[in-house]
Amino acid sequence: MKSKTNKLALLNGLSYDGGRVGVLLIHSLGGTPLELKYVAQGFAREGYSVECPILPGMTNGTDVLSLSRWQDWYGEVERAFETLREKCDTVIVGGLSAGSILALKLAKDRPDDVAGVLAFAPTLWPNGWAVPWTFNFYRLVHTRWFARMFRFSQRAPYGIKDERIRKFMVDAFKSENRRIEEVYARPGVMVLEFCRLVKKVRSELSGITTPTLIAHPRHDDQSNLRNALTLQSKLGGPVEAIVLDDSYHIVTLDRQRDLVLERALDFSGRLVARIAQERKSAAPQRTADVVEITG
Repeated sequence: MKSKTNKLALLNGLSYDGGRVGVLLIHSLGGTPLELKYVAQGFAREGYSVECPILPGMTNGTDVLSLSRWQDWYGEVERAFETLREKCDTVIVGGLSAGSILALKLAKDRPDDVAGVLAFAPTLWPNGWAVPWTFNFYRLVHTRWFARMFRFSQRAPYGIKDERIRKFMVDAFKSENRRIEEVYARPGVMVLEFCRLVKKVRSELSGITTPTLIAHPRHDDQSNLRNALTLQSKLGGPVEAIVLDDSYHIVTLDRQRDLVLERALDFSGRLVARIAQERKSAAPQRTADVVEITG
């Protein structure tokens, strides 16, 4: 297996070579592929090809001037998807938080190419118990120039219930000489672009018929369980859901990461088996010509 890196040690895109089934994983708003490394490696061990790219502008520190738009993030997702399509017959797309919204957008635009969606703690609006109620006033912001006046800082537990893992994450970023406030801050323009992305995807939910797995914490500090329930009720295709009782927002790293990976692998395995059976049934049957021999 190989791993792609860029100049920042903690801002690494992940890429694992495997078989003809691929998994594209998309990090959260202001996050990095590190959030998805455990799940990515789990799929890679099972023989999947995996891509988990850095999304410039959606990763903290990659758009200091706040110039990117959600369409730029989506463009990177499409490029990573095409990379997998070149070597895979089947591709499943997943994401954490805002990344799951981009995954759903791709499923809407590429219904014949996206085999399934893995939505980890999907977020339509940041409304978990650790998000200040005053954040709701941001619904009144509609222009980028006004959004530039805002910067949102998160507070502990930073999406992770497990104190040991949380300390590891905090110490890792501190080792890069980045203040914790910078790591967990979201520029106003980034948040505005996310809101615009959500508005677009919400209007298309009923048209998304791709099979979807949702894994969401009951006590999510960033994204209330209502986000998952909304998706479950409005998506146009089959939805499987699991509610986690011992995790916060970053379910791919927190205490129940093993359960999340297990359910994601099970869901993906069943999808792949069904698709393989459908392709086999649709393949033309070869029959031998009957030749009568006399004499």
